[in-house]
Amino acid sequence: MREINYQFDGKVALVTGAASGIGRATAIAFAKSGANVVVADVLEKGGTETASMIDALGRKALFVRCDVSDTQNVKDLVRRTVEKFGRLDFAFNNAGIEDTPASTTECTEDNWHKTIDINLKGVWLCMKYEIPELLKQGGGAIVNCSSIAGLIGFSGIPAYTASKHGVIGLTKTAALEYSKSSIRVNAVCPGVIQTPMIDRFTQGSAEAKAQLTAGAPMGRVGLPEEIANAVLWLCSDSASYMTGQTMTIDGGWVAQ
Repeated sequence: MREINYQFDGKVALVTGAASGIGRATAIAFAKSGANVVVADVLEKGGTETASMIDALGRKALFVRCDVSDTQNVKDLVRRTVEKFGRLDFAFNNAGIEDTPASTTECTEDNWHKTIDINLKGVWLCMKYEIPELLKQGGGAIVNCSSIAGLIGFSGIPAYTASKHGVIGLTKTAALEYSKSSIRVNAVCPGVIQTPMIDRFTQGSAEAKAQLTAGAPMGRVGLPEEIANAVLWLCSDSASYMTGQTMTIDGGWVAQ
């Protein structure tokens, strides 16, 4: 896969859920394009590893342990970002968890609340505290991570599907509210991507992974770097007239 780099020298990017998978790939892509990066995650080992990988590229990184469902954690994340780097230009609100599989009637309240709190409330909290910093410096770009489960229904994961549909609605609302303030807000909708989340969801079953792969007309799972490329494009000047949109990167899954 061809590596795509943008000119983000002097810019600062914040990436949540950056300890692995799509978040890590995007944090590294920002660094390769010249940005300094704030790496946020509840997983300290993976988060510090991502930060070290960015340092090795000659860029500055800051790891912040952050539970995006916790207001104070998110406030501290944004505060530390500005204290360290003096600004915030881009945010990729990517942190999320998979639903515990169950039908709508069997989904527990605990599972519902945990999934919604992290996947939806977490995106809202991040934007709540990121946007004021972007306003201070006259603009910026935010990308929220939804899913193809934010576009179509999936049996057996009601909380996850609801949370990812909610991310799209929240993205459109914020985009409208700040469209005249030079803040662009978009969402990406990944399909089946090779990440630790997919490994957990399939529980190591080759058959389950094959079924997911078969759902994509391209006949393969996606790579985290393929999502990262889309996120960086949405943050770049190449996407300067794009806001309130969802970009689907799924190998053709929802085109069927």
